[in-house]
Amino acid sequence: MTTHVKRAYRYRCYPTDAQAAELSRTFGCVRKVYNMALAARTEAWVTRQERVNYNATSAMLTAWKKTEELAYLNEVSSVPLQQTLRHLQTAFTHFFGKRAKYPRFKSRKTSRKSAEYTTSAFRFRDGALTLAKMTEPLDIVWSRPLPEGMAPSTVTVSQDAAGRWFVSLLCDDPGIKPLPANANAVGIDAGLEHLLTLSTGEKITNPRHERRDRATLAKAQRRLAKKEKGSANRAKARLKVAKIHARIADRRRDTLHKITTRLVRENQTIVIEDLTVRNMVKNHRLARAISDAAWSEFRSMLEYKAQWYGREVIAVDRWFPSSKLCSACNTLRDRMPLNVRTWTCDCGTTHDRDVNAAHNLLAAGLAVTVCGAGARPQRSTPDGQPATKQKPSRREP
Repeated sequence: MTTHVKRAYRYRCYPTDAQAAELSRTFGCVRKVYNMALAARTEAWVTRQERVNYNATSAMLTAWKKTEELAYLNEVSSVPLQQTLRHLQTAFTHFFGKRAKYPRFKSRKTSRKSAEYTTSAFRFRDGALTLAKMTEPLDIVWSRPLPEGMAPSTVTVSQDAAGRWFVSLLCDDPGIKPLPANANAVGIDAGLEHLLTLSTGEKITNPRHERRDRATLAKAQRRLAKKEKGSANRAKARLKVAKIHARIADRRRDTLHKITTRLVRENQTIVIEDLTVRNMVKNHRLARAISDAAWSEFRSMLEYKAQWYGREVIAVDRWFPSSKLCSACNTLRDRMPLNVRTWTCDCGTTHDRDVNAAHNLLAAGLAVTVCGAGARPQRSTPDGQPATKQKPSRREP
């Protein structure tokens, strides 16, 4: 069975002054419609216990356009406005499904600037993309080709905090197919001294992208803090800070893409630890280093690429004591401070802390796959068996 994967191809674009003005108006209208619809849905629920759906907000949008106060909504394409109402509906669906928090209002300063166009609002011919309300195609840098014979179904135009414009084209990619299966399995322990440690013994160096630009970033932030709020000089200083952050993020993303692609191509089964990064960054001594390592982004990339190419990613329970457990005899130590990088077990085996953790994660992940056991071993003697080695008990029907 042939299945096509929906994939977004993102490119830099350089709109003309007129196009940039049109897109900026569209971003503002999208934000306005989203906030008004969110306020209407919230008010209906609080006052009347009534759930307002997408169709109702779409009718509201039609009425808003007819008012004198909001007549400017007619100046931009209607498709991005309808799409933002669909996005709001999706946000409420996730909220009621307890998969996300209550939707928040979009801010002019901090929210992402973007507008989504469907096929009725753009024309894509001979490699030229022309959006609705525009007479000329966008100047796009085609850094890589789109899949041959495929046309985009959705186009999203966005502008980041550094002022860069991007266009993202969503289309089917028939080139993404499951890779040939192999017997390779690897356990991965995430860390700070080394970004990743594999059960094969390989250690991937932590590039520490933020640290490389820390002095430059601090200097730019000090200059920004001295500028008067609302002034043109403050806007220029803010842009310089945003560009440094963008450069750091680009390098980090590029590194993670290369690492995850390699891991997925080489291994059939990949075992990682289910880390709660949100709680870990509350440690103020390590928060900056943890954020720079981008463990959550690494896991996200690993999971969607594994799904594309027919690989399996197993997340071991966050409470599994991978560092304190001897991978040779299964002895569990009571304490293992962070400054202890190597240790010797009572059985005489000397362990590298990270390599040992990767070995234990791999064993736990494979055990969960085979017999369904939990991934948290019992405290036991070297002769005992941890939970990951035991067969699961039968559950009563």
